[in-house]
Amino acid sequence: MDSRVDPDGGDGHSSPRDVFLRLVNGVCEGPYENLADLYAEQTHVTHPFHPLNPPPLLSRSELHEHFTAPPPFARTLNRKPVNIIIHDTADPEVIVAEFAYQGHVEETGEAFTVPCVFVLRIRDGLIVESRDYIDHIASARAWGQLESLLTALRPSSEVDR
Repeated sequence: MDSRVDPDGGDGHSSPRDVFLRLVNGVCEGPYENLADLYAEQTHVTHPFHPLNPPPLLSRSELHEHFTAPPPFARTLNRKPVNIIIHDTADPEVIVAEFAYQGHVEETGEAFTVPCVFVLRIRDGLIVESRDYIDHIASARAWGQLESLLTALRPSSEVDR
C-alpha cells in the first residue's frame, strides 16, 4: 500500500485527512501488515495517557511489529471508527482527530466504545509524529484485560500480599 499516491492527481501525496482515515479504518479492517507503510521510516508515536507509560514507537519497523504482533488476548474485536471529527490546524502538516472505536466482542457479544483523540503530523503523505490519546481503561475492558491492567498498576507490595 503506497499511502503517498494521490488518486486525485494532486502533488503525489495523500492529505493528512486521508492518511488518518486509512489508519483508523486499517486498524479495524486490516490488512495489518500494511499499516506501518502509513508512517515515515523514522517517526515518533506516543500514547501519553497509557497508564503503563510504554516507550514511544520510533520507526516504521517498530510500528510493523506493533501492528502485526498477535494480541495476547483470547478475544476478537469487531470494531469500526465512528463519530469522526477532523480539525485542521494553522500548521498544514498537523491535524487533530476526535473519534471512537466502537463495536462488540465476537466471543461474548459485549458492546464497547473506546474514545480517542489523535494529534498527527503528516509530511509528504506519511505520519512523522502521532500522539494517540486513547481511553486505555475502555480498551482494556474491551480486550478482557482490565484486571491485568489493574494488577500491573498496583504497587508491588500490594500485589505480593
